[in-house]
Amino acid sequence: MRPPQTAFLLAQVGGHAAFRFAERLAEVKLAPPHAGILRILGATPAITQQALATALRMLPSRLVALVDELESQGLIERRANPDDRRSHALHLTESGRAMLETIGRIAREHDQSLLAALTKPEQHQLATLLERIAAQQGLTPGVHPGYAKMGPNKGCAPPEAKI
Repeated sequence: MRPPQTAFLLAQVGGHAAFRFAERLAEVKLAPPHAGILRILGATPAITQQALATALRMLPSRLVALVDELESQGLIERRANPDDRRSHALHLTESGRAMLETIGRIAREHDQSLLAALTKPEQHQLATLLERIAAQQGLTPGVHPGYAKMGPNKGCAPPEAKI
């Protein structure tokens, strides 16, 4: 029997990793797209919804729904943009900053669990190689390519999350 192709193994492990991460986030009533948005807001306070949609390469109409969900949970707030009164800047609330810390802990635990079969040097080498592949493929660092595929009617909240 022929050994599996590397691209298949990447897809297999990537799919498994994404599924397990979504399960972990569901415990705090979030889905991966929510976590990504909170992470970006933590790194780029006061970003506008339009700029965020552009950074994520996603439909602005779909982003509005995600932002509404996060706002209803009290994790973010929209504030008038002082530079353009027609747009709103997005900010983390205190609860949002606490959730961002929780997401960081979940991500670290997930990383450790997923990579337990590798030594620390092997983990570093794998990350370096995957970064090179991602760059060569034109992927935006830190942005999951799934955002671009999210249509206006595709839900992202896990069944357990009542958003």
